[in-house]
Amino acid sequence: MARSDPHNRTRYWEDPHLEGLSCLHADFTAHDYAPHAHDGFVIAMTEAGGAEFASRGAIGEATPSGLLVFNPGEPHSGRMGRSRRWRYRSFYLDRRAAAELESLGLPRAPHFATNLFTDADLIQAFLDVHQALDAGADSLRTRELLLESFGALVHRHGTGRPEHLAAPREQRRLERVLEMMQDRPADPLSLEMLGEAAALTPFQLIALFKRETGLTPHAYLVQLRLKAAMDALKAGMPVAEAATSAGFYDQSALTKHLKRCYGVTPLQFARATREQAGRNFHQ
Repeated sequence: MARSDPHNRTRYWEDPHLEGLSCLHADFTAHDYAPHAHDGFVIAMTEAGGAEFASRGAIGEATPSGLLVFNPGEPHSGRMGRSRRWRYRSFYLDRRAAAELESLGLPRAPHFATNLFTDADLIQAFLDVHQALDAGADSLRTRELLLESFGALVHRHGTGRPEHLAAPREQRRLERVLEMMQDRPADPLSLEMLGEAAALTPFQLIALFKRETGLTPHAYLVQLRLKAAMDALKAGMPVAEAATSAGFYDQSALTKHLKRCYGVTPLQFARATREQAGRNFHQ
């Protein structure tokens, strides 16, 4: 269960120079991340303290000597563990940002075969660009720093596409269930309903989901609902309305899940997207 602490501090913003890039600077004394995934790449650097993370069925450790990288859609979770503090910076590059970097010469759709890298120069490079973005450095400088750091990461550690592919029959079954969940994320879906769509028992359905997505059906549905709520917040919908329209019981439920998965509140997310929209309007 995620713990709360009044000393936790987070700052979240969308970069004004690269569409699809958002940043988080967090300083936690007590926080656990529930299993979740992002639509884009996640790159995180620990500045002080540390945490444990779980991904690909293994436990790793986030420390100042490690760079964490998660592929789009790759489930992961985290917890403070023995550490009494975790101050870190992270980048979130969605498909728009990745496409923009590709247009500047980076390889297309890289994949990373592991989540933890220890290249000291890469860690420092990503810290430098994050701090530059935080300080509001000009777009030419930050674009150079981002391209150099992400480019070095891709060229050193990018491995192309993931090796694991589901068997065609399992893939078709999973696709039927995913289509139902994506079409009806706000509906009260049951394991029986989802299993019937794939001709599987609820037990078989859970096993298929965990094997192919790394998440349970419920955790996957929460991700879809969070995405729907975040899209609604970007469109200017009030938080309470965005919560219920996405399938959450109320605003507090959305707040709980958003903080547990992404470390920010709906108000922080809405404020960051409003600020970005205002910058785009005045450009």
